[in-house]
Amino acid sequence: MEITSVNVHKIEKEGKRIKGLATVVIDNSFAIHDIRIIEGDNGLFIAMPSRKTPTGDYRDIAHPINPDVRKMFEDAIFEEYNKEDAEN
Repeated sequence: MEITSVNVHKIEKEGKRIKGLATVVIDNSFAIHDIRIIEGDNGLFIAMPSRKTPTGDYRDIAHPINPDVRKMFEDAIFEEYNKEDAEN
């Protein structure tokens, strides 16, 4: 599996924890939209797209199955997020 494209849209609202939204394309064949970039107490992290269940909980719609793949997503998304900062 290869991440072939990452697009980040920054959200700059004062006092908001969400810092951006990302779209990741895998193998030029499969896109995952609305991956949230969130500022947590220990720095940035990603939250995969989710939906509210009838019980009020949230459940991921799509997500990495293991820590290595999650790290690959984080690295690619944060690289693009930081590239945006360097260009401005």
